[in-house]
Amino acid sequence: MHILITGGAGFIGSHVVRRLVNNYPEYQIYNLDALTYAGNLENLKDIEEAPNYTFIKGDITDAEFIDSLFKKHKFNGVIHLAAESHVDRSITDPLAFVKTNILGTVNLLNAAKETWKGDMEGKRFYHVSTDEVYGSLGETGLFTETTAYDPNSPYSASKASSDHFVRAYGETYGLPFVISNCSNNYGPNHFPEKLIPLFINNIIQNQPLPVYGDGNYTRDWLYVLDHAKAIDLVYHEGQNAETYNIGGFNEWKNIDLVKLLCSLMDVKLGRKEGQSETLITYVKDRPGHDLRYAIDASKINQELGWEPSVTFEEGLEKTIRWYLENEDWLANVTSGAYQAYYKKQYQ
Repeated sequence: MHILITGGAGFIGSHVVRRLVNNYPEYQIYNLDALTYAGNLENLKDIEEAPNYTFIKGDITDAEFIDSLFKKHKFNGVIHLAAESHVDRSITDPLAFVKTNILGTVNLLNAAKETWKGDMEGKRFYHVSTDEVYGSLGETGLFTETTAYDPNSPYSASKASSDHFVRAYGETYGLPFVISNCSNNYGPNHFPEKLIPLFINNIIQNQPLPVYGDGNYTRDWLYVLDHAKAIDLVYHEGQNAETYNIGGFNEWKNIDLVKLLCSLMDVKLGRKEGQSETLITYVKDRPGHDLRYAIDASKINQELGWEPSVTFEEGLEKTIRWYLENEDWLANVTSGAYQAYYKKQYQ
């Protein structure tokens, strides 16, 4: 079994790669990553010498390169995680999201379609997506697998488009696929541009904690190791042409989350109670900011037996502890020093 994992040096991808390399020694796992700013091979130092693991540096937007990989390695499956994923950057540079998230996905679909033509048995294209494709919720209700798409940012529009292309290739060409849409991930190895790792780093550095608007935007939070387990389950046990929503059953308003984070950090850093909260700074809201996301994950629970292993408070405490115990990692990713690691290991 040869499995291609795209974006496998990134936050979620590195945990998926590690899980499959460790749990399925009979598989050959190929990790394809362009190593942009958020791709970090230090995330995978513990498995880089594993006999069933191969790292490949490359870009999914290069159709010729992708075709050559499929012809060479004859992948049986694809777990597609590579994506531009930061909403704020999608607002300033939407074309980058179109290229990677839409064209890159179509390049992978084309290569899989051609390689598997005439023999789809045992093949699977697993596309990992986001709950943001569904748009925004009011104060009540949950996203289900049948919720209509209503993306509000260039990022979510690009992911919605890629979801549609995956389903279209299933209908048109008979490509075996599954899709999952997840809520906000958090945990170890997260590049510090997203809320939780950014604020952990800023608290350590005594820098402002920028909170959009009034801070009452609500998100559902999913511990990344639980997500990796869910991806494993969906890939191996999910039904073809099905969608699975993966959520943490952890709804938090941003401002409440930030205050909890501040409180936990004060304890960990030995600071006075309330000291980190003084760093909170309310900033101008971003355009098209969705009010609330919340996922109904009952389908994956009932059909595949998946459920979160930790509460949000437990997961957040584990996350903080990891960052404080891995200060060198945090310093390297914020300085760009991890690029030197790649050159040393692979060039």
